[in-house]
Amino acid sequence: MIATTGDLEELRRQIGLWRGDGLKIGFVPTMGYLHDGHLALVRRALALADRVVVSIFVNPTQFAPHEDFERYPRDERGDLAKLEREGTHLVYLPTRETMYFPDHATWVTVEGLSEGLCGITRPHFFRGVATVVTKLFNRVQPDVAVFGEKDYQQLLVVRRLVRDLDLPIEIVGHPTVREPDGLAMSSRNAYLSAEERRIAPALFRILRETAARLARGAEAAAELEAARQALLEAGFTRVEYVELRHAETLAPLERASEGEGRLLAAVHLGGTRLIDNVPVRPDEG
Repeated sequence: MIATTGDLEELRRQIGLWRGDGLKIGFVPTMGYLHDGHLALVRRALALADRVVVSIFVNPTQFAPHEDFERYPRDERGDLAKLEREGTHLVYLPTRETMYFPDHATWVTVEGLSEGLCGITRPHFFRGVATVVTKLFNRVQPDVAVFGEKDYQQLLVVRRLVRDLDLPIEIVGHPTVREPDGLAMSSRNAYLSAEERRIAPALFRILRETAARLARGAEAAAELEAARQALLEAGFTRVEYVELRHAETLAPLERASEGEGRLLAAVHLGGTRLIDNVPVRPDEG
């Protein structure tokens, strides 16, 4: 039976025992409802560390009042079975009450990287992510933590947080794991109707085609506008953004030749918000 705890002192005791044995600790923070994308992060952590902790916590502070906190998919029993099959050493299951005091008043904000793209329509999101990740890092005290590249802006925010706060943690980004038709794996894919699920893979297809043209030297403004129109024509109900940004700073790029790029998008399909991104490398054009 897989080891689990929601108790902070018990977690710290176990971490202390591993540390005393000189073991390297890996960590994968999740919000549960695990799919193969999450499990790929766990496998990466297992390859990098002697012991791996996975947390499952649907973090309320990264949801706005109108968002889907209450209906966010949950399956703790199924998650634990999957993690046990992967060989996870410990699952940390804190509750809202044990993560946040009723009068919680301290927040972690990463300026700059968190202010554009998803930060425009979800200004609360990265403050909630940065705060809960910092708290989890303080509790688990890992040597290495693995995050998925699907949430690319989040990955950069976490890397900057660790750098700026001098946390002794290696942050490893793992490539996006996709369904056979290209759709990036996400817990929110469960919200899609059958017709929406048919449309959804067009996001990756259009991003990949646009990235190829950008890599060949096309000017960004025209290509990004064409991509927005193509997404709407494919059946997406709203396009929040399609942007070419520097892969490390997220500064806007006018052409791929200006630096290593990342093409990022957020769209809506019915009531579901989907995000995805692909690299843009001129030498691959």
